[in-house]
Amino acid sequence: MSRWWEIGGAARSDVYDDRWRRMEERGEWVHGEADLVSWFEPGSVLDAGCGTGRVAIELDRRGIDVVGVDLDARMLDEARSKAPHVPWILGDLTDVEITAPGAAGGRREFDLIVLAGNVMVFVEVGTEAAIVANMARHLGPGGRLVAGFRLGLSPLTFADYDRFAARAGLELEHRWTTWDREPFDGGSYAVTVHRRP
Repeated sequence: MSRWWEIGGAARSDVYDDRWRRMEERGEWVHGEADLVSWFEPGSVLDAGCGTGRVAIELDRRGIDVVGVDLDARMLDEARSKAPHVPWILGDLTDVEITAPGAAGGRREFDLIVLAGNVMVFVEVGTEAAIVANMARHLGPGGRLVAGFRLGLSPLTFADYDRFAARAGLELEHRWTTWDREPFDGGSYAVTVHRRP
């Protein structure tokens, strides 16, 4: 269970994309997350907490091998309806196991995992360390974990998140104020990049 469900996520899943559609109609750019992910030039990306697939679908459009995972089946149904060729996986980020395609199987490793849309503050309180650890297990050597979230929506702090990442064997590489890589100003929102050595 996630806090997304507690605040009415299931009821909102059918209209989640409306916000982004309205922004696009006003001429606003809605692919900042995909721009940042693309900046790292990954061959493969896991969109963890992918929702209706906005980020994953844009990454796929750019030619990146992408997989989406989410706990909300309704959100995934919407994502599937828009991009049926993209692998969409129903699973809990604390223990989901993404397997490599083909007969060999085994755990799949990604060049980059993105946790966009405040995913880390919508997860069940107390599961954050397990999520970071599980995401780290799915990173290949040199792989990056990129997360953007706002303080105050849960007890999670940036220091907590950094500590969970360090325990999972990841090193802090960048912290920015926005997905546009603006220098971190000490505010309540940050996009943080941790890297597997």
